[in-house]
Amino acid sequence: MKAEYDFSRGERGKFYNAQAEFKLPIYLEADVSAMMERLAEESGLEVQALVNEWLRANLKLVESFRRVG
Repeated sequence: MKAEYDFSRGERGKFYNAQAEFKLPIYLEADVSAMMERLAEESGLEVQALVNEWLRANLKLVESFRRVG
Protein backbone atom coordinates (compact mmCIF):
# COMPACT_ATOMS: atom_id res chain seq x y z
CA MET A 1 0.00 0.00 0.00
CA LYS A 2 1.10 3.51 -0.71
CA ALA A 3 1.76 5.91 2.16
CA GLU A 4 -0.59 8.48 0.54
CA TYR A 5 -3.26 8.49 -2.16
CA ASP A 6 -4.39 11.49 -4.23
CA PHE A 7 -8.18 11.71 -4.45
CA SER A 8 -8.24 15.34 -5.64
CA ARG A 9 -9.54 14.32 -9.09
CA GLY A 10 -11.94 11.72 -7.70
CA GLU A 11 -15.65 11.85 -8.51
CA ARG A 12 -18.03 11.23 -5.59
CA GLY A 13 -20.75 8.69 -6.38
CA LYS A 14 -19.33 7.71 -9.77
CA PHE A 15 -20.25 4.05 -9.30
CA TYR A 16 -23.34 4.57 -7.12
CA ASN A 17 -26.50 2.91 -8.40
CA ALA A 18 -29.70 3.46 -6.43
CA GLN A 19 -31.32 0.39 -8.01
CA ALA A 20 -28.46 -1.94 -7.10
CA GLU A 21 -29.42 -4.86 -4.89
CA PHE A 22 -27.11 -6.50 -2.41
CA LYS A 23 -27.74 -10.20 -2.02
CA LEU A 24 -26.33 -11.91 1.00
CA PRO A 25 -24.26 -15.00 0.31
CA ILE A 26 -25.46 -18.07 2.14
CA TYR A 27 -22.93 -20.76 2.92
CA LEU A 28 -24.17 -24.31 3.33
CA GLU A 29 -22.35 -26.81 5.48
CA ALA A 30 -20.60 -29.57 3.55
CA ASP A 31 -23.16 -32.31 4.24
CA VAL A 32 -26.11 -30.08 3.31
CA SER A 33 -24.35 -28.81 0.20
CA ALA A 34 -23.54 -32.33 -0.98
CA MET A 35 -27.15 -33.45 -0.46
CA MET A 36 -28.57 -30.42 -2.27
CA GLU A 37 -26.14 -30.86 -5.16
CA ARG A 38 -27.15 -34.51 -5.50
CA LEU A 39 -30.86 -33.70 -5.35
CA ALA A 40 -30.48 -30.82 -7.81
CA GLU A 41 -28.63 -33.05 -10.27
CA GLU A 42 -31.29 -35.77 -9.95
CA SER A 43 -34.10 -33.28 -10.53
CA GLY A 44 -32.34 -31.36 -13.31
CA LEU A 45 -32.38 -28.07 -11.38
CA GLU A 46 -29.70 -25.62 -10.36
CA VAL A 47 -28.78 -25.88 -6.67
CA GLN A 48 -29.92 -22.30 -6.12
CA ALA A 49 -33.37 -23.02 -7.61
CA LEU A 50 -33.75 -26.17 -5.51
CA VAL A 51 -32.73 -24.43 -2.28
CA ASN A 52 -35.15 -21.58 -3.02
CA GLU A 53 -37.99 -24.08 -3.63
CA TRP A 54 -37.23 -25.84 -0.33
CA LEU A 55 -37.09 -22.56 1.57
CA ARG A 56 -40.37 -21.34 0.07
CA ALA A 57 -42.07 -24.62 1.01
CA ASN A 58 -40.77 -24.35 4.56
CA LEU A 59 -41.83 -20.71 4.83
CA LYS A 60 -45.36 -21.70 3.78
CA LEU A 61 -45.33 -24.42 6.44
CA VAL A 62 -44.18 -21.97 9.12
CA GLU A 63 -46.88 -19.47 8.08
CA SER A 64 -49.57 -22.16 8.24
CA PHE A 65 -48.58 -22.95 11.85
CA ARG A 66 -48.63 -19.25 12.75
CA ARG A 67 -52.21 -18.93 11.47
CA VAL A 68 -53.33 -21.92 13.54
CA GLY A 69 -51.67 -20.86 16.78
